[in-house]
Amino acid sequence: MKYPKTKLQWLWENMEGKHLVFILGIIGTLMYASMQLIVPYFSGQIVDEFLTGDDVATKIATDQAHFYTMIGLMIGLTVLRVVIVYLDCMAFEYVSQSVLNRVRNFLFRKTEHQDMTFYSTYRTGDLMTRMTGDLDAVRHNIAWVMRAIIESITLYSATAIFFFVMNWKLAICMLVITPFILLIIIVFKKKVAPLHALLREKFATLNTDAQENISGNRVVKAFAREDYEIEKFDKANVDYKETNQKTAMEWLKFFPYVEILCNILPAVLLIAGGLFVIYDELTVGEYVAFSGLIWAISNPMRLLGNIMNEFQRFSAASDKVMEIYYAEPTIKDPENPVSHPERFEGKIEFKNVTFKYADGVENVLNDISFTANPGETIAIMGETGCGKTSLIQMIPRFFEPTVGEILIDGVNVNQYKLSELRKNIGLATQDVLLYSDTIEGNISYGDSSLSLEKIIKYAKESAANSFISKMPDGYETIIGERGVGLSGGQKQRISLARALAIEPSILILDDTTSAVDMETEKEIQHSLANLDFNCTKIIIAQRISTTKTADRIIVLKDGRILEEGNHQELIANKGYYYDLVCLQTGEVI
Repeated sequence: MKYPKTKLQWLWENMEGKHLVFILGIIGTLMYASMQLIVPYFSGQIVDEFLTGDDVATKIATDQAHFYTMIGLMIGLTVLRVVIVYLDCMAFEYVSQSVLNRVRNFLFRKTEHQDMTFYSTYRTGDLMTRMTGDLDAVRHNIAWVMRAIIESITLYSATAIFFFVMNWKLAICMLVITPFILLIIIVFKKKVAPLHALLREKFATLNTDAQENISGNRVVKAFAREDYEIEKFDKANVDYKETNQKTAMEWLKFFPYVEILCNILPAVLLIAGGLFVIYDELTVGEYVAFSGLIWAISNPMRLLGNIMNEFQRFSAASDKVMEIYYAEPTIKDPENPVSHPERFEGKIEFKNVTFKYADGVENVLNDISFTANPGETIAIMGETGCGKTSLIQMIPRFFEPTVGEILIDGVNVNQYKLSELRKNIGLATQDVLLYSDTIEGNISYGDSSLSLEKIIKYAKESAANSFISKMPDGYETIIGERGVGLSGGQKQRISLARALAIEPSILILDDTTSAVDMETEKEIQHSLANLDFNCTKIIIAQRISTTKTADRIIVLKDGRILEEGNHQELIANKGYYYDLVCLQTGEVI
């Protein structure tokens, strides 16, 4: 996938406010890497001036100040280098943590504003991997990889220049093998890049398996599939381990060649340097300086393998992070939205609406047209898969019609700001998601400023107060993740209370009372019919006891409106609805 910015440009963009610290970190790296030459340089000077030559004794006796000055400079500059290294590491770490925090917050905001298509495309475990492991690889790239690259290049370059200044012939002898090492690293990069991409996918799969099993633990236990899931996870874990090992072992194929070439350097120095000393083309001090800096040539070469390995890890991870970072929702606010800060009246119009999912082949809904006037209750019925849920999900713009339009108060829903549209719609679904919070916190989720008095009021209207008041801590009772510890009916009633708590202009109930008993359902229906705020209700239901009090009933079949009318009218038609009434009541009307 092509992004508007390269990986490094993207990193620089997310260092906003920390650019100066990052630049100072680079300068610090250049300084301390170059200062690695201090000890070998002064060592060579001391050897030439005070340990070799014919007038060594005289030199020591007459110029001790110079000797101690060089010793002092060696110690002082080495201590300074250590201080610079420490501050430099802190600077890079500070910048990396800042980028990590900024990008993670941005990704979370990005995912929060994505549409339903996005969530049906990306697995939860994969998204978690992008926000954790992948982002840590990005942080590590700034904190260590980039610093290591700058340090290695600077150290190698400074040492090479130093060698050429001292003796260009020996410098060539020492540096001639480095192109071969670079060639090995280039070949290694091509081999390891796809392995890191594969490793990242294996890790995402592992996270997904773990997440699904933890969230679905009740299903696992209900079917006594613990051993099966353990075996399945173990297989994914072994697969990840083997891919990880293969990725790590790839470097070991190249490492011996790099190590052999690096270990040749002392032999080259011994032979070539010895000959230059014998023929007076090199002083003993210069030989000592060369010897003290062999590691400054070989270590960057050795380190290149690890650097390349970590950089490929960053490259694979950043691709996944940037994919979400630059992802744009298909459903978003219009450029010039219709302002509607006041409460909606609640008139809903479907005009020749046809809908098909982005990855679907056939239409889910075909030419749907109906109107729900303010305050009306519209019941939607139909067999499983006829498009009931798809229909109601287009009202708050979770999905968009393929053809046709949906209007609220005479304005196409795609002309409203999403926040203004959705704050006027209360939604309660059959599949309830409750948060790991108090019951009070779950009911007031849409409006955290609600008083306890009002929360109790909405709980009573949803027939939830009776069981909440019997709980150990009442409304302060902490419920488990996704409502663990509550029955299906109890969760549905809390969900309904949550939807009512925002006093919506439009209330959408997707089979919300399917898990409650008939008596409780009757109590809920009575409350919904006598709300103290005006509200248009769209109710998906299968029970005749729910639909018969509706102002209008719409029956869907194969994505089309099969029947429409009130309870008495549809019974008189003796169609699908009539057959359903007979089936549920056990009587022929």
